[in-house]
Amino acid sequence: MKSFRGFLIVAIICLAAYTLVVGANHGWNILPIFLADIISMTWPGQFNLDFMIFLALSGIWLAWRHHFSVGGVVLGVIGFFGGTMVLAPYLLYVSFQANGDIKEMFLGKKRATAMTEIA
Repeated sequence: MKSFRGFLIVAIICLAAYTLVVGANHGWNILPIFLADIISMTWPGQFNLDFMIFLALSGIWLAWRHHFSVGGVVLGVIGFFGGTMVLAPYLLYVSFQANGDIKEMFLGKKRATAMTEIA
């Protein structure tokens, strides 16, 4: 768990620094560029589409982990648009909240407890 947490911290710092440099040099309006690449049917577009589907899976998982509650759906939408800058801090937070229990981390306390009772 320490290695995973360390990876998340490094990922957050690296991505935040990279994002700040790119945003300062090229502006913050990424959506038209992102979508134009997808529409162009090129390799950058393929990568963006793949990444967008990954973001959707991430957002759905966040909402599911919170039982599709209003807060969970909101978190899922934020996760979809925020990507790693949302998901990595969230995973770091829940890793401490779950005391390193990977089952609870990924399923949530309620589902993890229910699975333990079944087994």
